[in-house]
Amino acid sequence: MPSQARTLSTAEERRQDVLSTAIGAFASRGYFGTTTVDVAKRAGISQAYLYRLFPDKESLFAAVVERAFERIRDSISKGAASARSASPEVVLAAMADAYAMLIRDQDLLLVQMHAQCAAVSVPEVRRAVRDGYARLVEYARSVSGGSEEQVQEFVARGALCNLVVTMGAEDLDAPWARTLAAGLRH
Repeated sequence: MPSQARTLSTAEERRQDVLSTAIGAFASRGYFGTTTVDVAKRAGISQAYLYRLFPDKESLFAAVVERAFERIRDSISKGAASARSASPEVVLAAMADAYAMLIRDQDLLLVQMHAQCAAVSVPEVRRAVRDGYARLVEYARSVSGGSEEQVQEFVARGALCNLVVTMGAEDLDAPWARTLAAGLRH
């Protein structure tokens, strides 16, 4: 009987698989509530192997945050490409629409929220959040040609979208909720 060759994944491929799994783990319980044991179990690997791929929980979560920002960048890039004109307002609006669709993915939204909370007290996470926003802002500025104020409004509206979605404010019939959700699309 011929033996079947077993294909082994490279460490980088396994690292990417673990990151995909870790997003769900951290989304569920946050940075502080998720252990490396939780992530290793979900990924079907030992904790020791997890530590070969990521030296510590901080670097694992920072990599998850970086992955989240990559997904945001990919999404808004597609939005920019679909813009009906090259005016900064239209490009930024198309990018915002793409982001609004992206945050329907609750895991991505939760990872963003947990990252902002952890960034307050975990330096490596703060660095990942800062770097992610730095790349996002510079990308939005370069692709849209928008002014500082226009790019700031783009980022601020994204943060407001996060808030509205996490509270379910778009589903409430209350003056304060209508005020927050006015003009936002999800």
